[in-house]
Amino acid sequence: MLFNSVNFACFFLLFYLVYVSLRGAARNVWLLAAGYVFYASWDWRFLALLLTTTVVDYGVGLGIGFTDSRGRKRLLLCLSLLVNLGILFTFKYFNFFADNLTALLQVLGLNADPITLRILLPVGVSFYTFRSITYTVDIYRGQAAPTRNLLHYAVFVSFFPELIAGPIERARTFLPQIASERNITYPMVREGAWLLLLGLFKKVVIADNMAVIADTVFNAPSEHHGLAVLLGVYAYTLQIYGDFSGYSDMARGVARLMGFDPILNFRMPYFSMNPQEFWHRWHISLSTWLRDYLYISMGGNRKGRFRTYAHLFMTMLLGGLWHGAAWNFIFWGAYHGAALIVHRLWRELRGAPETAPGLWTRLTCIFLTFHMAAFGWILFRVKTIGDAGVMLRNLAVPALSRPDWLLHILLFSWPLFLLHLMKERSGDMLVVKKWPGPVRFIVYMLLFAFIVLCGRVENYEFIYAQF
Repeated sequence: MLFNSVNFACFFLLFYLVYVSLRGAARNVWLLAAGYVFYASWDWRFLALLLTTTVVDYGVGLGIGFTDSRGRKRLLLCLSLLVNLGILFTFKYFNFFADNLTALLQVLGLNADPITLRILLPVGVSFYTFRSITYTVDIYRGQAAPTRNLLHYAVFVSFFPELIAGPIERARTFLPQIASERNITYPMVREGAWLLLLGLFKKVVIADNMAVIADTVFNAPSEHHGLAVLLGVYAYTLQIYGDFSGYSDMARGVARLMGFDPILNFRMPYFSMNPQEFWHRWHISLSTWLRDYLYISMGGNRKGRFRTYAHLFMTMLLGGLWHGAAWNFIFWGAYHGAALIVHRLWRELRGAPETAPGLWTRLTCIFLTFHMAAFGWILFRVKTIGDAGVMLRNLAVPALSRPDWLLHILLFSWPLFLLHLMKERSGDMLVVKKWPGPVRFIVYMLLFAFIVLCGRVENYEFIYAQF
């Protein structure tokens, strides 16, 4: 069930009517049942994996929390990591590594038959395994206490608004919300409805309309040159932001309607001034997860300059691999790792500026960072690394083809700049809640009209639901 589908609308309406009438444990039982039904709607067979992650990490959390032996704590943590990463590796990466190992052996002149598993990728597995790992690692580090309530932990892992494509919540901040009564107030409903409408607008008006141009270019890169390639890159840059931030807004909206306060996942990343700021604004729940559970675990910046760069590069490399079992994602991660290292080197050599940058300096930095991210999306979107090379070569061809696409992009991208202006002036995308009722009503109706009139008939899936 996609958030932008009629099926989900019917599912959530039925769920919510019952949810608001329940209290205490009954409400959490209903929420857990809804999470399992929602996940089973994709493929009921993978419920076993979700249950395995839940039961193992619940038990590991109790074990770590109630033993004084450092060795036993470490052993239990290894069990949690082995189960979660084992599930992730088996279903997402086994065939990729098996195919590449077979190819390597053949290059070396060794005959080897490929060993592959005929399995499907469980939807959301990259998200809920990382979500569950935060629980056991935080308990091991002494940053969280284990919960004795299996129901609460099961709800945390299977929380359906965030189950398919995040955000990746931390157990230490989300479990207390599950344990609370969660009295639903009118401001919560108002905020939730706004986020739902805003997310749907980003998805069906901005992302899906940008997908028309992006798919045309990326699905046949050799057929497009010059301006057409550049516009295709711009289109995908806007598509993936509208698609993923739209999903995150809708997930936050659904959670807010239920009385939760979910994590913010995007803060206008395309207006960042450098690569580091970009990753402080883009997919925040993943970038902070990589920082806290991977980069810091490697040693962070505590072991000298060279090791810091190596840790940074390896973190982004693995972050790219997290997105998908393909070389283009690995190269995309390496690209961003290199960008972060170059920025860090530049900052160390240049030193801290004595004064705040002026307007033109800020605009130049935003322009360069935007294009750093945009050209990185070429690696992310292409089917093969060879296609990326074709696009970059064709981009250099002086051809002014498809100028009509420029108008199309401008027509559907201006709302992003308007949203940025709202965010910069108020510091909060929920500033609409402070507006007078009639103004809010007009804004809601305008967004709804755009969705109806400009939304595409094709039901594009959310990009990050594939990961």
